[in-house]
Amino acid sequence: MSYDKELVAAKKAACLAARLCQKVQKDLLQSDVQTKSDKSPVTVADYGSQALVSFLLQKEFPTEQFSLVAEEDSGDLCKDGSQETLERITKLVNDTLASDGSYSVSPLSTEDILQAIDSGKSEGGSQGRHWVLDPIDGTKGFVRGDQYAIALALLDEGQLVLGVLACPNLPFTSISGGNPNAFNGEVGCLFFSEVGQGTYMQSLNGSSPLKVQVTAVENPEEASFFESYEAAHYMRYLTSLISEKLGIKAPPVRIDSQVKYGALSRGDGEIYLRFPRKGYREKIWDHAAGCIVVTEAGGLVTDAAGIPLDFSKGKYLDVDAGIIVTNQKLMPLLLKAVRESLNEKASSL
Repeated sequence: MSYDKELVAAKKAACLAARLCQKVQKDLLQSDVQTKSDKSPVTVADYGSQALVSFLLQKEFPTEQFSLVAEEDSGDLCKDGSQETLERITKLVNDTLASDGSYSVSPLSTEDILQAIDSGKSEGGSQGRHWVLDPIDGTKGFVRGDQYAIALALLDEGQLVLGVLACPNLPFTSISGGNPNAFNGEVGCLFFSEVGQGTYMQSLNGSSPLKVQVTAVENPEEASFFESYEAAHYMRYLTSLISEKLGIKAPPVRIDSQVKYGALSRGDGEIYLRFPRKGYREKIWDHAAGCIVVTEAGGLVTDAAGIPLDFSKGKYLDVDAGIIVTNQKLMPLLLKAVRESLNEKASSL
């Protein structure tokens, strides 16, 4: 089955959302950043990106039952004192739509924006079609002026069938061995995949797509790995122990967000390890787009037991201990090192 039309719509939505996010990041105001009830940051760009993607997908597929599983909701925007923020988001979305010119629509109202944001309240599941969106994956990186991604995927009957990662600050050429946030060349990458069709990359400015592949490195001593920039997001000592067991010599490349999936899919590194702290439940929007981008590029994405991720059970991923991303040749050795390290951790408690 072809998902070409859906992929075209997803690419357009992600690119326009990236345009909105770039505008906000360039002139980020203190008032643009707020704190949610779970203490995580949220910005006007998170809300604007979600509203824009939701609106565009519904515009592209008006006759289909629309289901969007997304990170944000309008709760905080409906509280007293939030009207100015809501008006800023509304203007950002309308200005972005007007700058594109593809849609001849009346300007959206604040009510339209709230409704578009709250279209993302779907629970997902194994039946029907569900879009999965993280409007800004890596909000802390976004606020810092570093890496972030707009991550959009489509589930059909519980299966990942396409994914798009817009990475506005990722250099177009390899960041292997370098600092992804200190680069003078062209920046802004769009990764996209359709099931069975491979993974492609193009610039956000619309260059010709290039097919990308994970590396074929099989000696772990020659491998490099990615991990989260924020140490609070995972157990950094565990990834260090695994790296030591494998004999990896290169220091880790620390990047915010699913940009790591995109960079790995084009061969900038070989391994991404994520071991969240106890009690944390992984959400599907944090991994869906990145997962298909890597697997269609020839890589593997599993939990710590080597089981592929299952996106069909709702908003959450029930994974064993952590998430492992690498190429097919390194996976057996990596799983062995992970098992040994987890056993050592358990025996030391």
